[in-house]
Amino acid sequence: MSEPLFNITYGLYVVTARKDGRDNGCIADAFGQVTSAPEQVSLCLNKDGLTCRMIEETGIFTVSIISMDARYELFRNFGFQSGRDVDKFKDFNDVRRVADGTLAITAGTNAFISVKVNRTVDLGTHMMFIGEVTEKAILSDAPSMTYAYYRANVRPTPVAQSDETTGEVVWRCPICGFEYVGEELPPDFVCPLCLEPGSEFERIVR
Repeated sequence: MSEPLFNITYGLYVVTARKDGRDNGCIADAFGQVTSAPEQVSLCLNKDGLTCRMIEETGIFTVSIISMDARYELFRNFGFQSGRDVDKFKDFNDVRRVADGTLAITAGTNAFISVKVNRTVDLGTHMMFIGEVTEKAILSDAPSMTYAYYRANVRPTPVAQSDETTGEVVWRCPICGFEYVGEELPPDFVCPLCLEPGSEFERIVR
């Protein structure tokens, strides 16, 4: 079934925050400019993510715009594991410390924008942060990556199914490949690895 919302074009970003001397980051697609004078932007993040909680408490964040030359490893590091379990920056050194203390990602990105939050809106499952740009810079001239380009060209190709099927139904996350086994997904299910909503999962019969 076609879905008009799937035709909306999204960029992809690494959102970083810092609290009590600790850095964390996640992948996001809901970021955009809302006014030009003053320069204000909005960002939506899932409430369950650690980065979201850190931004709520500190009121600052940096968005690094992912470019088309980004490698899959960037998404795997910031999108497929939780900052509650690992230090995502332990072995990741392509960064630049900006004025507000957060980190900008300097590999696989073409620009960064730092933001001071002046309004927070509770959207139920997500939080929307609206704030003023405090710092920004161009890092490369590589085109920005869209979500559609990522799905078509960057994410791993699903493993081909065998000609023999067992009838087992699985739901596969289109971002990280996590699979949920069952006839139906639980209501309001989100991927436990990358927090992609269950409404985006692909139904596969093996």
